[in-house]
Amino acid sequence: MKLSDYVVDFVARQGVRHIFEMVGGAITHLVDSVHGRKDIACVSMHHEQAAGFAAEAYARLNGLGAAMATSGPGALNLLTPIGSCYFDSVPCLFITGQVNTYEYKFERPVRQIGFQETDIVSVARPLVKYAVLVEDPKDIRYCLEKAVFLARHGRPGPVLLDLPMNVQRAQIDPARLRRFFGSPEHRRLSAVKPIPASVLKRAASLLAKSRRPLVLVGGGVRSAGAAAELEKFLRRTGLPAVCSLMGLDSVDHSARNFTGMIGSYGSRYSNMALANCDLLLVLGSRLDTRQTGARTDTFARAAKRIHVDIDPHELGAKVRTELAVRADAGEFLKRLNALKPPRPDLRGWYAALDAYRRDFPLVETPERKGEINPNRFMEVLARHSRPDDIICVDVGQNQMWAAQSFRLKKGQRMLISGGMGSMGFSLPAAIGAAIACPGRRVIAVCGDGGIQVNIQDMDSLSVRRLPIKVVLMNNGCLGMVRHFQDLYFGRRRQSTLIGYSCPDLRRIIEAYGVPGRTVSEPARAGEAARAALSGKSPSLLEVKLTPETTVEPKLEFNRPMEDMSPVMPREKLEKAMLIKPLPEPDV
Repeated sequence: MKLSDYVVDFVARQGVRHIFEMVGGAITHLVDSVHGRKDIACVSMHHEQAAGFAAEAYARLNGLGAAMATSGPGALNLLTPIGSCYFDSVPCLFITGQVNTYEYKFERPVRQIGFQETDIVSVARPLVKYAVLVEDPKDIRYCLEKAVFLARHGRPGPVLLDLPMNVQRAQIDPARLRRFFGSPEHRRLSAVKPIPASVLKRAASLLAKSRRPLVLVGGGVRSAGAAAELEKFLRRTGLPAVCSLMGLDSVDHSARNFTGMIGSYGSRYSNMALANCDLLLVLGSRLDTRQTGARTDTFARAAKRIHVDIDPHELGAKVRTELAVRADAGEFLKRLNALKPPRPDLRGWYAALDAYRRDFPLVETPERKGEINPNRFMEVLARHSRPDDIICVDVGQNQMWAAQSFRLKKGQRMLISGGMGSMGFSLPAAIGAAIACPGRRVIAVCGDGGIQVNIQDMDSLSVRRLPIKVVLMNNGCLGMVRHFQDLYFGRRRQSTLIGYSCPDLRRIIEAYGVPGRTVSEPARAGEAARAALSGKSPSLLEVKLTPETTVEPKLEFNRPMEDMSPVMPREKLEKAMLIKPLPEPDV
């Protein structure tokens, strides 16, 4: 059979029903092999970056995604979503076309021989778990099997196969191809050390002895498919839980245990809970600076810390750890649940948490008359959402408003570009989500800056009639960086307001065939949200905000997590702390 047919057969057998791509000459064999099939289809996008982000969202919901691009510029345009999958641990197969092997330069000291020839394997290698140029058609089975195994095994991530055109069109005998599965390499890579019973007992003992325990839920819980085990653990123990940005959709926000999102843009009451806990169980979080703040020595400083992560390089990398557990979060929780940990008496701790929630409300920014408060709007949008909605969030202020104030219902998913933090993520991610989960409504939250990065794929919404509701938070500037400039650069707003322009986005989007409405008055926000989410057709709701709109609270440099901006009176902070407060920092 033709090798490109074999590749498509293999991808389909992995449960992948859609391959996202932008066609180019070097993948025409692969695209042709998809044509006319009933079990798998191409989803043609208008930019390779958009195709990659769509495949990433598909993978987050379906277990594996796939994207293809042609050689040279097409392959290079996949790098941002490849990096996004790598940083956020998403299993995705990226396939790039390449010039014929007899046109490829290999080790010759020239820049290029074939048209659009680019060594994408070398360029992508720091951002993937596995990347290979398949030179011999007889290696295709081994390379494909190894790629999808590595994508899913251990800490998930992206893999890349670069297929020269003469390899794609080669004739092969599948029965004679060498296998990866069952090979010595497969057996070696499959070896997993079980969690020692002593480690589990030590963790259970630390939890039992604590009086102010807290669980920090990271993105690794979703990567491990461990949300159900986490729910069982929290229900059984009654422990309160905070989330990182990437862990937000692993916990039902209406549950008594949910104590909000921590970090630089977390809620003040969540960070107060973190600062005052005496034990912190970290599940699948790398504890990056946006969670810990710049002063890592002050992070949960009164707590003993149990850090669970499948990647040994993340354990104890930034924060001192009492117990480091190299394990899959799901396996750890399953084993811990099997020990039937007792339900501790946390009435005093919950009383303190309730006081924090009361004294430090989520929305702190005073509401100006006639102006929509974005956090209030996110609360309204969440109330009008359905339990099976998928929310895709872009990068910028819109991401933080959604993360802070969109209270997720049980069953909802929130897809976020975390580590890469790429503007332009939400729209193509929404397309991938809608195709991965037919029948479910998708809400794409974005800003005026981010929507312009991949606005070309608004076309996919109308052509495919996808049930995607685009919510555009439009403040006419690049607000996140503008706020940063206001704080640290004397309000010199170069390139965020000065030099930045925003056209009439509603008219542009309507030209793509997606109807829109605009709301700018708080009194009309609720009805606008309800109307925008109604029906099954794609639509746009543009929410007009002022350029001065900010994300608050926010952690400023050199302050501990509990001391966020706007800075509260010192006596109020000291009174709220259950542990000894730190001296006023020299900012």
